[in-house]
Amino acid sequence: MREPNQLILVTGGVRSGKSSFAETLALEKGGPIAYIATSRIEDEEMADRVRRHQDSRPKDWVTIEAPWDLAGALQRLPDGTRTVIVDCLGVFVSNLLLKYAGDGDPTAGEVETQILNTIQSFLDAQVVVPVTMVVVTNETGLGVVPPSALGRAFRDYLGWANQMVAKAADKAYLVVAGIPLLIKGSQ
Repeated sequence: MREPNQLILVTGGVRSGKSSFAETLALEKGGPIAYIATSRIEDEEMADRVRRHQDSRPKDWVTIEAPWDLAGALQRLPDGTRTVIVDCLGVFVSNLLLKYAGDGDPTAGEVETQILNTIQSFLDAQVVVPVTMVVVTNETGLGVVPPSALGRAFRDYLGWANQMVAKAADKAYLVVAGIPLLIKGSQ
């Protein structure tokens, strides 16, 4: 019999403790655990961030790099995987925005369509994978309005992506100052 799947969204601000909380949830749900990393290392500062995240994770977790294709990453999960962390949806949307907009208009309708279709493809793939999926994302809508069209487009696209994932999620948490607040679902 197929195990039921579960989708959990963990959102919060930068350095709010959302990744640590997601890792705690994953350990509670049990292993084997896979970690889907969305970052692209393009400078030393990002390399340092990635190293800190890697150092905080247990060594027996499998890492799958997926900067542009979360649905495809789900197809590469090792057999027997019980819990998956996707960290982070904000970086994933940023990657897609830069890929699809290139040097063009980041607010163009086709860019929005491609990004949101990619998120929907991930959600469609997630439904049939018998794991607990913990998706980490940034809550950017509480900050200042970015001064550039690219920044505003990112904030908008991530906000819509977060809404899509939250709607599909069984549970959602907002992490503030290291304190997780359940905002959807029940304990």
